[in-house]
Amino acid sequence: MKKIILGVFILLFAAQFTYAQDEATKQEIIELSKTKWQWMADKDTDKLAELFDDKSVFVHMGGAWGKEQEVNIIRSGGIWYKKADIHEVSVEIIDNTAILLNRITLIAEVGGNEVTNPFEVTEVYIRKAEGWKLGSLSFTKLMAPGDR
Repeated sequence: MKKIILGVFILLFAAQFTYAQDEATKQEIIELSKTKWQWMADKDTDKLAELFDDKSVFVHMGGAWGKEQEVNIIRSGGIWYKKADIHEVSVEIIDNTAILLNRITLIAEVGGNEVTNPFEVTEVYIRKAEGWKLGSLSFTKLMAPGDR
């Protein structure tokens, strides 16, 4: 009987510890994403290039490309991510991968024109030896009220 009670106690403790770790990791990813949006607004391409995995992919309304092109577009001002107002955020952890969903309103300058768009943004982060790396950033434009 003592072994059963001890086993149940250990199982409950392990479950609680795992849950706490998972929640801490989710919060870490949320903060990393917020920091990334600030780096994008600041056009801090050195920090972004460090965050973006070498094999990362970026999906925009105008196409899809890799890390080098994304960094160059930000550096040149081709797209200036001025401000991302985050309305909702969720994170799911699968092994060494974190999938973050942001519902945002993005104020950006594209080709010299300021635009505001509602997006659901999917960010995929991969835990590597050197820390979390962004593997994918994908924008899905949402319909605004009154759009059909």
